[in-house]
Amino acid sequence: MMERNNLNDTFKIDEMKNLTRIIALLAVTGAIVAVNGCKPKGPQEAVVGNAAAKVYVAPGKYDEFYNIVSGGFNGQMSIYGIPSGRLLRIVPVFSQFAESGYGFSEETKPMLNTSHGFVPWDDLHHIALSVTNGEHDGRWAFGNGNNTPRVARVSLKTFKTEEILELPNSGGNHSSPFITENSEYIVAGTRFSVPVGDNRDVPISSYKQNFKGTISFIKIDPASGRMNIGFQLKTPGVDFDLSRAGKGPSHGWFFFSCYNTEQAYTLLEVNATQKDKDFIMAVNWKKAEEYIAQGKGEKVKAKYAHNVLDEKTHTATSEMMTEVLQLDPTVLKDIIYFIPCPKSPHGCDTDPSGEYIVASGKLAALIPVFSFSKIQKAIADKDFEGEFAGIPVIKYESALHGEVKKPGLGPLHTEFDNEGNAYTSFFVSSEIVKWNVKSLEVLDRVPTYYSIGHLSVPGGPTRKPHGKYVIAYNKITKDRYLPTGPELTQSAQLYDISGDKMQLLLDFPTTGEPHYAEAIPASLVMPNSVKIFKIEDNNHPYAAKGEKEAKVVRKGNEVHVSMTAIRSHLVPDNIEGIKLGDVVYFHVTNLEQDWDVPHGFAIKGAANAEILIMPGETQTLKWIPDEVGVSPFYCTDFCSALHQEMQGYARVSAAGSNTPLKFSTGVIAEEAKSSPK
Repeated sequence: MMERNNLNDTFKIDEMKNLTRIIALLAVTGAIVAVNGCKPKGPQEAVVGNAAAKVYVAPGKYDEFYNIVSGGFNGQMSIYGIPSGRLLRIVPVFSQFAESGYGFSEETKPMLNTSHGFVPWDDLHHIALSVTNGEHDGRWAFGNGNNTPRVARVSLKTFKTEEILELPNSGGNHSSPFITENSEYIVAGTRFSVPVGDNRDVPISSYKQNFKGTISFIKIDPASGRMNIGFQLKTPGVDFDLSRAGKGPSHGWFFFSCYNTEQAYTLLEVNATQKDKDFIMAVNWKKAEEYIAQGKGEKVKAKYAHNVLDEKTHTATSEMMTEVLQLDPTVLKDIIYFIPCPKSPHGCDTDPSGEYIVASGKLAALIPVFSFSKIQKAIADKDFEGEFAGIPVIKYESALHGEVKKPGLGPLHTEFDNEGNAYTSFFVSSEIVKWNVKSLEVLDRVPTYYSIGHLSVPGGPTRKPHGKYVIAYNKITKDRYLPTGPELTQSAQLYDISGDKMQLLLDFPTTGEPHYAEAIPASLVMPNSVKIFKIEDNNHPYAAKGEKEAKVVRKGNEVHVSMTAIRSHLVPDNIEGIKLGDVVYFHVTNLEQDWDVPHGFAIKGAANAEILIMPGETQTLKWIPDEVGVSPFYCTDFCSALHQEMQGYARVSAAGSNTPLKFSTGVIAEEAKSSPK
């Protein structure tokens, strides 16, 4: 009877807990409904005053900033001009891009190689621009692949993806690719903890015992930008969300938000929101470097791809790596510390001074701001409330600078201006709130349209914000643009922050699903932009650097066509002797040495895309003909008044035929001369 009573009591307690959770969820839902009910009713309430004049960029003039925006599920980066909001270019990164042939040409296919083979898609969430002394230096943009854990580096000289590095021992790559003060490292924290090591076939219900996370510190070569995994930190099995490096006094540290400290593995919307506080994880990466120098790291087996584009051959290569260096912070206890943070923290941002760390608990009704100097004192005094999975937990009050009270609902991300102010996005209440970092006083708030996710102040994550604007990247765009069926365009909004009060200036549609973005002054990028690739520097093995070098060569069943393109013809433009069963490679070299004169190439029936070839570059299209006949090929990028004449024919004969291999341009054969008119 006693045992039954205990069970009944336990059941009643569980019922009460569930009832409490339901009430809490209903309260949040009610708040959402109430907030949505308060939203402006239409676009007529959005823009007032001199907004149009502030975003107008006259014909022939340039924008002030490049805005480099993640494409989310399209796997790309997009480049916009600010303040006009004009889309300048889509840079293919993790996904095939038929518009340029990225991931379709033989030269770029290796960029998408992984330990799982060819993976032509990913989910690019965040951007990090390279910095020197904590300020933008205009060299590289980094992006994360959230699905198949990868990090990419894009050159800001060519706006081409130059390198992709896969991350082993990771179940996802969300808190990435944030960068240290002198671009020493970018980081990658696993979103999904997973079983690692040799025994991965374990019950999902054994999460607490067998699931682990990792934080990868990716070393960046200061001259070339080349990446390699410097080391990985093994962590408890939780979910890592976002991160920022320290600056100034906190340089040498990194801060990560983590949730699901309940270590739930099902219905996380309920089971990973049980605790009032999760954690900010503070990482002393300088200390980790010291341990590595002392030989305390452990090399473990791993398999991951490292893909690099050679700028001389315009060709990518893929190398499979086999080991990674790891450190165990449960043994080396002064590498990482946890700081309690309410509740399910999402954004984790350091202010320009490096003293303050802003953590945004997306279910919290306040914003905690932590003090780096207080964190250091707490560590020195061992002012801990205990451990979590073998990691010391600093007391909340001991690390806290203060709390921003009643700032809004659903705080997500924070960026900074150059006057000591912070700008935080609020998803639930659809607004941007401006507040002072030291006094924690709320100064201003403006609505967004609607449900803002990330936001970006030019230079906002650096030691020297450029200020002037904040850009909101919103999740819902109802009533903002002409409808296009069930799927509406994604949207960004530009606000002027140069005065005391923020002012909405502009809506502009975006591609993919923008998450995070960075904006950089055009003056740091534009002067270094590459206009052409010098033809004499082209070391592609099949490059034809002049029309006299054009040729067609058979190697077994492979036919290699070294072709040239220049306004307004292709050499060769007549090819015969190809047979069914052959694999044909069109290696097309663009002979132009003039800016903005690319040529394209496509052939009828190719199970492929076009290729787009920049001046001085060579790209290769693979074609496996599947029928006897004559297939036309042509330039796909309008290049001159005689662009339509830039075409040719490839004749395909039956397998085993004796049609000789020959090629030409401008040759009129005898039978053509004698044919009746």
